Amino acid sequence: MSFIKGYDPDTLREIVDARACKDRLDEIGEQRSLPALLERVWLLKVLGRLEDSLVLSEESVRVARMAGTRKDLLRARILHASVEQFRGAYAAAENELATCAAEAEGQGWNAIAAFAYQHRGKVYFDAEDFVSARADFKRALFLRQEAGAPDDQLESTLLAIDAADRRRTGSSALVG
Repeated sequence: MSFIKGYDPDTLREIVDARACKDRLDEIGEQRSLPALLERVWLLKVLGRLEDSLVLSEESVRVARMAGTRKDLLRARILHASVEQFRGAYAAAENELATCAAEAEGQGWNAIAAFAYQHRGKVYFDAEDFVSARADFKRALFLRQEAGAPDDQLESTLLAIDAADRRRTGSSALVG
């Protein structure tokens, strides 16, 4: 079941079915497996429970470091950075995502690298650096195409590129 109903074209945030997210959070409960931890982090984040999400995302990074694969650790770090972004800690999020993207690309893990670039693009977007946001979204699109990503991922990236273009054009019109 997909909890995401779409993306806000102005903020690029997920539009979710809050009731379904809360029900799923209740269903997962206090499970401690890495997949359950990561899902709980995301659910708490999209429900706006950022402090709870931050604490749990830090725990998920520790669990992934101790018991997961390198790919698991990258996914946990990217999710942690996305929580930082939602909290407005753009510099910390940007730094973490840059490191994750570089490592994933170095390993040839295009899907994970695309995930990191997509999220770093959202950090830039929130920080109103629309040129950098667009560049990261374009890189994410290329990597997702290379990885054979599903249509919904390609569509969300195309939406992000379009939003960055609109905001960039709107920003330059205000300056000029």
